[in-house]
Formats: sequence, structure tokens, C-alpha cells
Amino acid sequence: MATILHSMTALRRGVLHSAVVALSLCAYTVSMAAPISGDLIMSRSVYTGTASTVTVGQVLPGGGGKAAVANGSYPGVWANETPDPSFGVTSPIFLDRYTIASAGTTLGPVSTFAVPTTQLVTSFPSKSELALNLSTDQQFITFMGYISPANALDISNSNTPNHVDATNPVNLQNQRGVAQIDATGASGTVQVTAANVYSGNNGRAVILDNKNNQYVMVGNAGNGSGTEPTNIVNNTGVQIITPGSANPESTVVGVQQGSPGSANGFQFGFSIVQPPYNTAPYNYTADKSGKDDNFRGLTIANNTLYVTKGSGSNGINTVYQVGAAGTLPTANTASSTAFSILPGLPTVLAKNIPSTAPFGKFPFGIWFANATTLYVADEGTGKAADAATNANAGLQKWIYQSDNQWHNVYTLQNGLNLGVQYSVSGYPTNLNPAPGGLRNLTGRDNGDGTVTLFAVTSTVSTNTDTGADPNQVVAITDNLSYTTAAAAAGEAFSVLASANYGEVLRGVAYLPLTSQVSSVISGTTFNRKTQTFMGTIQLTNTSNRAIAGPIQVELQNLTSGVTLANAFGTDSSNGNPYLTTAPGGLAPGDTVTVPVQFSDPAHVGINYTVQILSGNF
Repeated sequence: MATILHSMTALRRGVLHSAVVALSLCAYTVSMAAPISGDLIMSRSVYTGTASTVTVGQVLPGGGGKAAVANGSYPGVWANETPDPSFGVTSPIFLDRYTIASAGTTLGPVSTFAVPTTQLVTSFPSKSELALNLSTDQQFITFMGYISPANALDISNSNTPNHVDATNPVNLQNQRGVAQIDATGASGTVQVTAANVYSGNNGRAVILDNKNNQYVMVGNAGNGSGTEPTNIVNNTGVQIITPGSANPESTVVGVQQGSPGSANGFQFGFSIVQPPYNTAPYNYTADKSGKDDNFRGLTIANNTLYVTKGSGSNGINTVYQVGAAGTLPTANTASSTAFSILPGLPTVLAKNIPSTAPFGKFPFGIWFANATTLYVADEGTGKAADAATNANAGLQKWIYQSDNQWHNVYTLQNGLNLGVQYSVSGYPTNLNPAPGGLRNLTGRDNGDGTVTLFAVTSTVSTNTDTGADPNQVVAITDNLSYTTAAAAAGEAFSVLASANYGEVLRGVAYLPLTSQVSSVISGTTFNRKTQTFMGTIQLTNTSNRAIAGPIQVELQNLTSGVTLANAFGTDSSNGNPYLTTAPGGLAPGDTVTVPVQFSDPAHVGINYTVQILSGNF
């Protein structure tokens, strides 16, 4: 069955989690009077295994006949990764939703969605899973997992049907799945599309491209010991599948590089021996087939697909553009789609990254603030000894400059406390984790020349698998005009949420309230009596969730020299004027018309954008 629908109940305000443990929110000094700008959604997993999930002495699926050395109790269960490098335990998925204030990062709990384990699970210690992405029309959230029961072993390295590698030590077959939910959380329906993709490894992230009715996925395939079979090489990298398709086979995106059956150089998409990397000054030679496209982060900006690679010893850890600017790949164009490294981003081979300072770059999540500003979450090396001194770990800011190159102008680390251990209630103190960098990432344009970035931390610790460490979600606000570390020296991260004992945090998505309300801005007419220009803004709640009142209509990017004559007030956080309407809120489908009145004495023309907020200033 390709598509699975399930109805579930959202736990509304006042009830946080139905999981074994509850997520910890951190205190803030930001005024609670700030209205709500939208929702922040976090993906979370909870370990639900018990001592009997694994018994000492049982043969492990990926251990080549070796036996378990620890039972299923958390956190000691991960010691089984020593005899079985493919060891993992599947666990349930939760989506925690919070309102977030327009000024700063004050969170208000809204609901938790428990994804039924009969539909989809994740692999608890797999740090690269459960990225959350909004669809291109911002109406849906998507993520990937496994169609498997909870508390199953080694599923993340299992083969998928029709893509079996006989040398994979995990002799199991499990489909991967793409989950899609209503972004507002008002609907309790989860749609899961089965996919025979990323055999031997995992799907990391997926975006619904509404216009082309397709899921665009990234991940890695292959867990075997020999030459990668063709049906593994064509199962990795960027993949496309149709939502709800009865056919679980996906389409690989990228031109074919090299020859099928070759131990090295056979790739779909990027290859380190494609021009110019096969000539001076690079002169790279082909590496392991199927591994140059071991991608883990993706985003769509300006109708262009970008992906990241930041792990493994093959290929290049960097940021890639997929296809031509302004054009998304489709199943019809997949085989002719070229991959290129963004100019100025790293081109050093992963196997040549220095193991000592200044280390290398390990990109994970990415977010474009605009066409010339890119933020890259860097996970760090994963080594505790490096964390405190790694100048690349954290949040890198890249600016596209007049030389047609991207430049890493600075890396934000203040307040991230890299390498500094923190305690987790109930967790063994000898395993206390420390932040090592950042993984998944999203952002919010504040309309005042600043952006707020939300990210999931990576960790370093003495744990056998640091992917199983309780980690954090953090936030920082950056001024877009800053181009030097000195200018940004006063910016610092704050911790929004911390995973508790038995929890991990994986993905973040920001859903602006503006995306749930359509705005129709009228033209203006000149009123000679008042010497002002008159017009209207028509708002319609296009979501299936009621929006609490009063509604604040904030005018951003208003033309210099133009003032909003009938403004109710000014947002103290950014200086933008606003109007207040709909004190009783907007039900789904409701429309309200807001009069606007402008003074434009120099007749420079009236232009602006609208941000919708909920609540009082």
C-alpha cells in the first residue's frame, strides 16, 4: 500500500506531550506582550525500548554473527554498536508545535502530534534524520522515516525492496516513507507515501514541490562491502517520487557519471571527476561509486534546489546547486540535471580535510535569507577534543559578492557553548553531552533588516553514539548588513528547548502566520481633502485553523518618505507601522478589509509588503 492515511488527535494548549517524557522549554526575558508571528515546529523522538528489546548474547542483525553486549536499556544499549556497526533501534516520532513571538524567541506550547508507529518511525540514534521542510506553497510539512514497527533493530541500514545489496550485513528489507501533514496542525491526517529508496542507509530530508506534484528527497544508500551495485548507486543522492504513488520506485536526479559496475566513479549527479575537478589545479581521481552524492540537507530558494554534503570520506563536503537557477528538476528532466558547487564554497576532497585546526567544513542545514545571503549550519568534526576550538562549527554566514563568489564572512558561535558540557536530569554524568555544532536549520525574516535563525545542535560526548545524545534547539538573530565578525560580536545564541532523558531533537520548521492569510493590496486614490492616498488590504484566512484576534497588519519595506497616516502604532522591535483589525480573530475562510491611508508628499510612489501577526503589542 503506497499511501497510508491515519487520523490522530492533536493535544491542544495546556497539554504538552503524550510521550514518555516532556520537552524542556527554556526561560526568556523577551516581553510576552509581543504578538505571535507564526509557529515553530520541532521533530522529536523518544526511546521506547526496554531491557528486553535486546538481550545480551542474542545475535545482532548487522553484526555478522556477533552477539549483543548490552541489553535494550537506555542509554547503555548503544554499546551494541561495537559488535554491530549498523546497530540502531527504531522509535516513535513526535512533532511539537509552538507559537513564537514576533519580537525575540518566546515560545508558547500549542500541541504535539504523535505519528502512529503503525505508519512511520525513525531510527533513534540516526542524527541525520527527521529534517522538517515546508512545501513550496507553505501549506504542508514533510519528513522521512521507515515503515517499520518501533523497537526494531538495524532498520536504518536495511535494504529496500528491489534494491538489495547481497554484501549488506543487515539482511533485512524495509521500505522508507515520506510523511506529509497539514502545516497548520489543524488536520490530524498524516499521509505516508512508501518509497523503495536509500537502500542500506537513510533518507534525510524531503520537500513537497507543489507545482510539479513531487517529493524531492535527499539521502544516502549503500551499506555493503564490495562494489556498489547499479540498483544501489541509482538509489542514493537526490530522488523524486510522486505523492501518494502506488509505485514505490523513485527517480534518481542527476546526469550519469562513469560506468555501471565500476568500483569507482559511477555516480548520478555530482562526481569529483566532472569538469573542472578532473584538471589542474584539482586533478582529482574517481572515488567510491555512489558516494559522491551522499547528501543530507536541502532547500528550495527562488525555485532552485540546493543540497549539502557533510559526511563520509568520499566526495566533497559543500553546498551544491541542482540544475539551472530558477528551474526545479522533474522526473522528465532528472537524467539531464547537472550539479555544481556554489562558487566560493569548499572544493577540498572530504578525505583531505585536515584533522587538526583549522579543521574543515561539515555543512548540514542551509537557509537563504535572500539571493545574496546564505546561512550554513556546520555540524563540526564530531570529536570532543575539537569542539571548543573549531572555528567553522556553528552558523556560517556566506555573502555573494561582486567577484561572483560566495564568501564566509563570519561564523556565529557566541552562546552556543561549543565543547561545554551540560547536564540532563537522570542522564549519567559521565555521558553529559556538549554542543559540537549545528545540524538542521530554518529562519525568519524579521522585516527590519535582521533575521532570526533556529537550529538543532549536534553534540560531542563519551557516548558510543553521539547521535543518541539529548541535544538542543537554539536561536540567534543576525543583522543582514553585517559583513564582519567584529560587527556581529554582540550577537549570541539562546537555548529554546532541550531534549530530556531518552529524547533527541532532529528538525525545525518555521511557519509564518502570513503564509496562512492571503493579502490583496488595492491600488490607491488621492483624497484632496485629506491630502492622503486611500486604499485597502483584504485579508482572508486560507488555513483550516482559526487565527486568534486581534490581527495586527504590519507594513514592512514601506517606501522611504511615505508614512501610514492611519497607523494604530509602531512595532517597537523594528519601527514598522501597523494596523489592528478583527478583534475576534479570523475563522477559516473569513475575510476582513482593512482601510489604509498614506501620506506621500513627494509623490515617490507607495510600495510595501504585509506581515500578519496575532495578538496584542
